Amino acid sequence: MIVHRMESLPFCPAGVGAQDTLEMIAFEEVGPHVMEGVLRVRRKGVWYPILKGVPSFLTGALRPDLRNFCALHGLELPADPDTSLPAIEQAKTTTTFSDKWRRFKSYGLEPAHQEFLFGWYCKKFGLRDREALIAFYRDRGRILEVGPGSGFNTRFIAQHCRGTVYALDISDAAFTTFENTRDLPNCTVVQADLMDAPFPDKYFDLIVADGVLHHTPNTRNAVRSLYHKLKPGGQLFFYVYKRMGPARQFCDAHIRERFGELSPDQCYAACEGMTELGRELSRLKATVTLTRPIDVLGIPVGTHDVQRLIYYNFLKCFWNESFDFDTNNMVNFDWYHPHHAWQHTVEEVAAWLNELGVKDYHFNDANPNGISVLAVKSES
Repeated sequence: MIVHRMESLPFCPAGVGAQDTLEMIAFEEVGPHVMEGVLRVRRKGVWYPILKGVPSFLTGALRPDLRNFCALHGLELPADPDTSLPAIEQAKTTTTFSDKWRRFKSYGLEPAHQEFLFGWYCKKFGLRDREALIAFYRDRGRILEVGPGSGFNTRFIAQHCRGTVYALDISDAAFTTFENTRDLPNCTVVQADLMDAPFPDKYFDLIVADGVLHHTPNTRNAVRSLYHKLKPGGQLFFYVYKRMGPARQFCDAHIRERFGELSPDQCYAACEGMTELGRELSRLKATVTLTRPIDVLGIPVGTHDVQRLIYYNFLKCFWNESFDFDTNNMVNFDWYHPHHAWQHTVEEVAAWLNELGVKDYHFNDANPNGISVLAVKSES
């Protein structure tokens, strides 16, 4: 057993004050990484496990099963005080994403994936190309990515950032991200709830939360929680689902009600028909031109690709030739299986930012079914 002091890392879990000393006890080390151990607050008798190289700050219903870990290392099981409905419901969503990122560990790491995904990031940030995206990250001191999934974007940021990058995920995606970034010395991965992110307030230059905040119990509160972790003058990027037209809302609610009750395996299978529909419609390469809007359904005038027309207005039937069938199917699963999957309007999101006193923010028109926001925290 090796004990390390933790002055070099900024962890400050809820209830741990500045006067408390956090120390790390290593049970197993591989190279520079503690693969198994605990973070301990000696004065309070509080400890957090390090599992598979990742410190885990989850509590209550979200905490991983530690019975074998405690038995092996002679530790007392932590109490589980939080059995509230929000925690239990968040645990359901966490189960979905733990399963997803155990299956799709190489998502975004393949060249064909990256051409599409980083092109999309450029649109969401309002940047012209990949070089501009690299420059956007280059001089940051501390960056936090929330909900990294496979870690492909965390890896890209750390490779092009002169500072330190932290990745935080509530699900087992934290372990996938660690494995995909463990060779990068400026990257640290933690497993935690973003609502209780174990970092000081006013700490980060940039926080990236792409497609994750709408999977929390309350998207507005999630934005506020991350905003507190941002330095004055720092930037917060987040992407959330946009409230679609009534036909799409009906289909989404109808399908999600049924698919949410399925196991992950059952839901993947149930999504295959929609994925096949998306593929076949896409390969038609057919378009229709509407000279009159269908306002009641939110469909504008113009020339529409048939697959996109169905996709944006009636049914999530995603298809992209950059991905294989299973990965395309995963995107549809990702929409319909999570317990929490809120949709919002631009007006709602603007109201949240105004409540926080944000004066400088931009909405970037990346696609019709999402809202991309880049906000700057006021210096005051």
